[in-house]
This record gives sequence, structure tokens and C-alpha cells, in this order.
Amino acid sequence: MSAEIRRLLRFVDADGRLRPGLLLDFDPAAEGPVDPSWRVQPCQGDLFGELRPVGPPVALGSLRLLSPVLPGKVVGIGSNYRDHAAEMGRALPTEPKLFLKPSTAVIGPGDAIPVPPGTERVDHEAELAVVIGRTAVRVREDEALDYVLGYSCLNDVTARDFQKKDGVFARAKGFDGFCPLGPWIVQGLDPRSLGVRCRVNGQLRQDGNSADLVFGVAQLVAFVSGVMTLQPGDVIATGTPMGVGPLVAGDRVEVWVEGIGCLANPVIDREDRQRG
Repeated sequence: MSAEIRRLLRFVDADGRLRPGLLLDFDPAAEGPVDPSWRVQPCQGDLFGELRPVGPPVALGSLRLLSPVLPGKVVGIGSNYRDHAAEMGRALPTEPKLFLKPSTAVIGPGDAIPVPPGTERVDHEAELAVVIGRTAVRVREDEALDYVLGYSCLNDVTARDFQKKDGVFARAKGFDGFCPLGPWIVQGLDPRSLGVRCRVNGQLRQDGNSADLVFGVAQLVAFVSGVMTLQPGDVIATGTPMGVGPLVAGDRVEVWVEGIGCLANPVIDREDRQRG
């Protein structure tokens, strides 16, 4: 894992072109929304390979940020914070509990989280996300971090009533828009002790630290890669601390991870229309 801190992102420029870029400015003390005056260096190339600067830096506020990757799969980890397991009335797992979120659930910073009809409670779950940088198959724990591109913020949005009703997670966690990711990927972070917080309408709801994970990042990468091949761009959502709570239309939810920044999304009601 490189000691150099870099922040990788994807955006749509003024001409409608999808471009990779590097965030040049960042205030580690800021816990609120990103500063539109921060500069972004547009690039050519690939987030998983070489990035070559193109043209002058531009203001972040002039760009539409996308999710920093479109993962083939998002692997969620259940009950991976001791305090969250306790608040949900679950025993601590003896090995990681895996579930999957589809790529169609992924949205970027600023995109709306839709509350689908028929559900009575949709919860936020603030998480540290691990973005895989190269193909990982049955990797050892002591080499696992070599397969990590970097880290991001993730909101594992969950229809809690469907989760309880179904007894499985596919519907509860799989709706379109139920996986906000971003605002960028940070390389060079040590994931072992990072604050993880969630605010809804400015009110602090969750306040945890990755030091309290039952299974750390290296353990998770090794374990998951022993079950399924992890490919570049795949994401592991490491679990959420205690304090999960409901979201309703009109809310604004912010997931903050120390050293990464703030992922903010509005919440709306989803309108279903019949399709012919």
C-alpha cells in the first residue's frame, strides 16, 4: 500500500464527457459537504493504471461527480461492529457474514436515494468501503492490502422491514439507489483506525471507528477472495457502527470517513409508473 495520499475520482465535464481526475485540495478537518472551490486535475487514463494530467485544474463545484467506480459487485459484511451487533440483538460472528448488493444499487455523491413504495422503514448505514485494485483469488491476509486500490465512503441503505420479513438481504439491500458510494477513492490511508460517522439533516446519528471492526480490512479481503474472485473495481462494505436509523423523503444524509471526506445524498420518494 502506497504511503502517498491520492484522491481518485470520476466526473462528467462541461462537454458531457466522463473523465477520471485527481482531487488536489482537501481539508482533513472538514466533516461537512465538500468545498466547491477545491481543485480537480482532469486526467486521461485509468484509475487502475496510469493517470496523465490533461489541461489546467478546474473547480470541483463546476463538475458532476459520479461514483468513483462502478463495481461488478459490492460485498457487504454483516454485524462487523460489536456495538451494532449488540443494538440489533445479534451474537458476534465467528467468521465474516457475507451478502451482496447489485451494481445497479450504486449511485454517486449528490444522487437521490429513493424510498420505494411498500416499505415502512429505510435505514442509513455508514461504512468504510474497500475498493479492489487488482484481481484477488484466495490471497493471504499478510498480502491482502496489496490488492486494495483505496478506500471510500459507502451508505449501505437498507429497507429494515423487508430485511426482517424476508429473512435474507437481497430485496432489503438491493433496491436501485441503495448504495451511495464516493465521493472519491483515497490511496495511502491506513484503514485500521478511521472515524466513521453519519449525520441526517445535520444531526449526528452514528459515530464509530474502524478500530472496532470484528474483522479488519486485511482479514476481509483474504476471506472474501477465498469465497469468490474479487476483480478491479469490486467493493467490500466493511460494516456499520451502532446508531442506524430511519430516512424519509426530504432528508439529507451524510456519511463521513476520516481521511476520506463526506458523501452526501438527498432522500426522495420513488414514484412507480406502470410500464407498457
